[in-house]
Amino acid sequence: MTRLALSCLTLLLTARVALAQPSPRQLYPTLFEAVQLGGVFADSKTFVDARPKLAPADIERAFEQQRGQPGFQLRRFVEQHFALPTAPTDAYRSRPQAGLRHHLDTLWTVLTRQPQDSVGRYSSLLPLPRPYVVPGGRFREVYYWDSYFTMLGLRESGRTALIRGMVDNFASLIDRQGFIPNGNRTYYLTRAQPPFFASMVELLAQVQGDSVRLRYQPRLLREYQYWMAGADSLRPGEAARCAVRLPGGEVLNRYWDAGDYAREESYAEDVATARQSPQPAPQFYRNVRAAAASGWDFSTRWFGAGAALAGIRTTELVPVDLNCLLYGLETTLAAGYRRQGDPAQARAFEQRAVARKKAIRRYCWDARQQWFVDYDLAARRPAPVRTLAAAFPLYYGLASPKQARQVAAGLQRDFLKPGGLVTTLTRSGQQWDAPNGWAPLQYVAIEGLERYRQRELARTVATRWVALNVRVFGQTGKLLEKYNVEDAALTAGGGEYPTQDGFGWTNGVLLTLMNRYHIGPAK
Repeated sequence: MTRLALSCLTLLLTARVALAQPSPRQLYPTLFEAVQLGGVFADSKTFVDARPKLAPADIERAFEQQRGQPGFQLRRFVEQHFALPTAPTDAYRSRPQAGLRHHLDTLWTVLTRQPQDSVGRYSSLLPLPRPYVVPGGRFREVYYWDSYFTMLGLRESGRTALIRGMVDNFASLIDRQGFIPNGNRTYYLTRAQPPFFASMVELLAQVQGDSVRLRYQPRLLREYQYWMAGADSLRPGEAARCAVRLPGGEVLNRYWDAGDYAREESYAEDVATARQSPQPAPQFYRNVRAAAASGWDFSTRWFGAGAALAGIRTTELVPVDLNCLLYGLETTLAAGYRRQGDPAQARAFEQRAVARKKAIRRYCWDARQQWFVDYDLAARRPAPVRTLAAAFPLYYGLASPKQARQVAAGLQRDFLKPGGLVTTLTRSGQQWDAPNGWAPLQYVAIEGLERYRQRELARTVATRWVALNVRVFGQTGKLLEKYNVEDAALTAGGGEYPTQDGFGWTNGVLLTLMNRYHIGPAK
């Protein structure tokens, strides 16, 4: 058995152990179904984040005994047997008069969680060894790709120890689970998120030195193995989990989730939409879950004909941004092996990176639209939907100078709005579509434009985004998860839940842009 095959076998065995950790749906299935489909809470995430006060088997038994009794109230039963969660910002009241920068600095403390905060028998929270920052609002746990953009702000604030702790936490999750899950919850153990771990390690190395890169090299390799599991055995046109072999024999990746059932944190919503879907329910659930793994949940980017959630087809698409991230991981691994004095492994990963770069340019560049798009596996052509994911090839230096100029022109002509860059050009009611803008995508686009010397446009995007954030903070005293970039008088909307306050990645990107471009308030 080859070393890679042995590593993949170990990974799969580890994943099986990880998935054996029970989630709320598994701990008390009858009660879970009754609560989630009974509309007990406005947000389906509330119940799966609640902490049981008794052993789950005892709660399930009590529910079976009491549910048929006269006067039984399901909400009261839940409140008696569970400690309901609160949002990290519930008890916090901002002081806009103290200034935006003061607010940002205060929020790092408000949103920081200690290791003991995630300790609790039967809790859906996965324990982490070091302090970490949560996004805010209903997002009471750490999130994978959010955290990189949060760390940008921690760097600006000089909180290096907290950055190191969060990187160690993600390394710990790789050690225990074989990959970094969506978040540190048992119900997230079926999927990852955009793989920014290599970027986190690089960020930490910039403030703590080269030894950081070597320290995390084994974890970077293991994450890579998660994404590439099964790739070697694929024939052209076949896919296995996250790996896809394209018609020309190249290997790229897609988003994937090991589950084919309704998401526990959005259970009622998924069940209702599955009834409207032309797909078999397990296929629909897999596609919904894969979109959640992308972080873009949801967008017409993932939809089929008719642009409706019921027609979602995430697993049939090869996302351009995901593959740029994996290109970054391959180049990071190659550089790590160079530092270790292993030229053979370094060359192997350099060759993988070069092959991926060529494949992205071949399959994800739409010459007609002059835009980087996802590749449609079923149609065997570039997908027609233009999104802000086109900025990722610029961010990673994968675009040719001509392609970069064409993307920059399209950003300025079609995507630039009064408050920054809009996510897509489609108004669908989904939160990752127009008119919304998101901090991580603004940052990626700005960095990509700077890399290709489109500096005036980069500054324009940054200035408009910061101005929008500042304006909304002045009006509300809050920094939000997402913003309406088309009409500053309106709040962002769409999706499965209201716009959240906090907010980790907004804070990190805002502080970084204010400091870099010397814009925004002085205090």
